[in-house]
Amino acid sequence: MNKPYIIGIAGGSGSGKTFFLKCFLEHFSADEVCLVSQDDYYFPVAHNMTAEENKLYNFDLPSTIDHEHFQQDISKLLNKETIFKPEYTFNNPAAIPKILEIKPAPILIVEGLFILHFKEISNLLNFKVFIDADEDVALQRRLKRDLIERGYSHDDVMYKWMNHVVPAYKEYLLPYKDECDRIITNNSHVAQDIIAVTQEISAELRKKLF
Repeated sequence: MNKPYIIGIAGGSGSGKTFFLKCFLEHFSADEVCLVSQDDYYFPVAHNMTAEENKLYNFDLPSTIDHEHFQQDISKLLNKETIFKPEYTFNNPAAIPKILEIKPAPILIVEGLFILHFKEISNLLNFKVFIDADEDVALQRRLKRDLIERGYSHDDVMYKWMNHVVPAYKEYLLPYKDECDRIITNNSHVAQDIIAVTQEISAELRKKLF
């Protein structure tokens, strides 16, 4: 193939998108697939903010993403160029980001909350996957992640959920659900359910591309 086949994977917070990606990538070698994540393109703001400002800052808006740089790097990968990008450290100014080296591959996965909203990026996608989950299921996953892994308080997580996460999902992702090629409902807590879906999709891709 002259150009990589681009798969867009979008899902709201707590949809299980990260686990889906992990399972999906296990079906391919590093030479067959590469991944570029919207999260690595946040404009850096952490060093300028107090803890209270951090709590109130809305990361769930398209304007927080350097989408032009995001699109440029996708274009480079399409043109068989390797890209180098500092890893996003989830607004932790004390963390030292690794430099990600992303090499082009026959399959390019683009993932993130706004990839369908950014039209220039959406128009590049050959296959769009929407990871869906009921709101109460997604909230429980978000709570588990932010309380345990990121050290936020319960009040902070709920504030962001009600004022940032849910409104952004409804405005910038949900309207594009019906234009996706595959909608995966992920309310299960059984890992095998998602593993089975990724096996099915990867088998279809292998038949089509290799």
